[in-house]
Amino acid sequence: MLSIKIITVGKLKEKFYLEACKEYLKRLKTMANVEIVELPEEVNRPDGLEREAVKIFEALPKQCFVCAMCIEGKLLDSVAFADKFTEIQNRGFSNVAILIGSSNGLADEVKKRADFKLSMSPMTFPHHLARVMVLEQVYRALAINAGSKYHK
Repeated sequence: MLSIKIITVGKLKEKFYLEACKEYLKRLKTMANVEIVELPEEVNRPDGLEREAVKIFEALPKQCFVCAMCIEGKLLDSVAFADKFTEIQNRGFSNVAILIGSSNGLADEVKKRADFKLSMSPMTFPHHLARVMVLEQVYRALAINAGSKYHK
């Protein structure tokens, strides 16, 4: 079974985001082993992104495919995202890490380490909402690959 580690910088506090994440994690249980790792934000420090990068690198599983969520990443529709998961597994990866940075984004060295950079949209979203969106799109992608009717 595919293991997906969503590494996020910043802690969710809003109940509606927490409930949405909980729902998608519940749905994903039969499709993949999904874990969320929350790292503390370092936004008030001049070297904050670099300090966050160190923590991100420490949290990465060994031999994993790394997907960084960033505005300069590639735009994919849901079917293409599902195809990306198939491609990742066909390349022999059973571990995937999806990185969501703080409100200041991700450090350049984290983006350079990524095997793939993905953008949700050219629009700007709160990074906490991005977590919900990533979970929903992972669920949708795996549902597409399983032949589910979730994606219409």
